[in-house]
Amino acid sequence: MGERVDLLLRRAAEDLAAAGVPSPRPDAELLLAHVLGVPRGEVRRRALLGSEMSDGAGPESVAARFALLVRRRADREPLQHLTGTAPFRHVELAVGPGVFVPRPETEQVAQVAVDAAAEAISTRGSAVVVDLCTGSGAIALSAATEVPGAQVHAVELDATAHGWAARNLRGSRVHLVRGDARTALSDLDGSVDVVVSNPPYVPSDAVPQEPEVARHDPAVALYGLGADGLEVPRGIVAAAARLLRPGGLLVMEHAEVQAAAARSLVADHGFVDVGTRPDLSGRDRMVVARRPGAPEQAGTVTDWPA
Repeated sequence: MGERVDLLLRRAAEDLAAAGVPSPRPDAELLLAHVLGVPRGEVRRRALLGSEMSDGAGPESVAARFALLVRRRADREPLQHLTGTAPFRHVELAVGPGVFVPRPETEQVAQVAVDAAAEAISTRGSAVVVDLCTGSGAIALSAATEVPGAQVHAVELDATAHGWAARNLRGSRVHLVRGDARTALSDLDGSVDVVVSNPPYVPSDAVPQEPEVARHDPAVALYGLGADGLEVPRGIVAAAARLLRPGGLLVMEHAEVQAAAARSLVADHGFVDVGTRPDLSGRDRMVVARRPGAPEQAGTVTDWPA
């Protein structure tokens, strides 16, 4: 007799909850779906029916593999490292040690970039998008997937993260460059419609509380250098100032507490129509601004409505 799926999931969820995992039941379902090679919905269906474990590999091997993954998740290894994938908007990315796991809050940053690229296609017939500090390639791949006419470039300096990006962007129309975001793509200076970035921005003394982040996200993708964590973002803004065409849009993620500093930083580089926009949870998480010139000439530093 095989073990019932619902009982297996219940025990796993209890173990994960005891370890402080924020979403124990969904994580248990996703881990079992990964082991079985089926969608999460199928795992939930089997649990509701009281089905027993019965795949070709044998119930014992499935249960043992699942138990191992549950123990690792209870040790606070990121769920995405255990499954090897991370969903982001309409794509699924390969992720693992050495690359920043894309977060749902960054999906709204990508949305602003996608909308701006689509607008450029509509009004000018073309769009050039640059994703600086691309990491896994999440934003670049979203732009290329959702705006088919856009020409998308992605830049990543770290060798390990670049390897993950290359894997995720293989077969796409994204041009991936390994290089310093501050100096890369100089041949595109003054011709880019959208520069988007989720750069490192955490201050060096602000160690994240979540074990999944503090222990497993690469430091190079977290810490933005400088007392305020904005040294890397300063380089991104300077790069955007040279890359963007007049009227081109910059959108850059930052921490909630950095909203005012990010606006000042962008305004100091000559950008106009500078404002803060929220993520999907309503927190101030990105600065959006335009390079001065046509199609929009003037603007002020303001808080944009949510």
